[in-house]
Amino acid sequence: MNCAENAAPVFEQRRPFLLGLAYRILGSRAEAEDVVQELFIKWLEADRASIATPAAWLTTACTRHCIDLLRSAHTSRVDYIGTWLPEPIHTTHQDSPEHMHELASSLSTAFLLLLERLTPKERAAYLLYEIFDMDYAHVADAVGVQEAACRKLVSRAKTSLGAGHARFQPEPARQDQLLSAFRSAIASGSTASLTAMLSEDVELCADSGGKASAIRETLLGITRVEDFIGQSLHAYWQTCEWLPMEINGAQGVIIKADGVITASMTFGFDEAGRVSRIFIMRNPDKLAGLQDSLDMQ
Repeated sequence: MNCAENAAPVFEQRRPFLLGLAYRILGSRAEAEDVVQELFIKWLEADRASIATPAAWLTTACTRHCIDLLRSAHTSRVDYIGTWLPEPIHTTHQDSPEHMHELASSLSTAFLLLLERLTPKERAAYLLYEIFDMDYAHVADAVGVQEAACRKLVSRAKTSLGAGHARFQPEPARQDQLLSAFRSAIASGSTASLTAMLSEDVELCADSGGKASAIRETLLGITRVEDFIGQSLHAYWQTCEWLPMEINGAQGVIIKADGVITASMTFGFDEAGRVSRIFIMRNPDKLAGLQDSLDMQ
């Protein structure tokens, strides 16, 4: 067995963690996969005999590459057409740390958007410390700062994120009930069964990237959101195929027309279990990963 073959199992064992970290930092599955693939090549070319702790080395390399990418991504997001949302990913319940409730809730669209408030280093430090449970010394090494500075990064991040309501998720049965009410509203045009499940200040937004038709402004308030669901989405989606799917750690839905995914929908919740945010993805580039997941089923 050659050196590359010896190195591969070490990397593959760490791959799920690296993908999870990169996705949460970048908000893009495609970019996260590119980062991890580039990291694999870097790992094969490294002087591995001098690396005392491969997991720490890989985490540091991944984190710093993502920080650099996030800095450059800021410009492209400023120029983005319409609302920018993280790329939706298909998740499944498994008996592994990646799919524990704490980690799953940190995949939600609402939480990933909340992270946009943070600087790249704050975002990385917060995720490593709060979500992936690394101690300050290891987080500081990964981010490339002194431990005291690292503590300040995490503290500032916590202050910016506030109480973290974006990570609240109701029980699966409640989520299923919500999806059923949404499906009924879109099919019939009546939102009567949906009203009690929406917060008064609910928001709805859509990401098309300028590559599909979608609203460009965020709809605010239960009246405007219900009107849009009962009128516009009823007109657009009533004859489409409706496929429930776990997306970003919670129940969501895929909309297919003529066998092609044209949209996905995910939700954010308040502490009462009501829907406070509705996220519609229409950008075909960002829907491609969901199509890949369907094709593999």
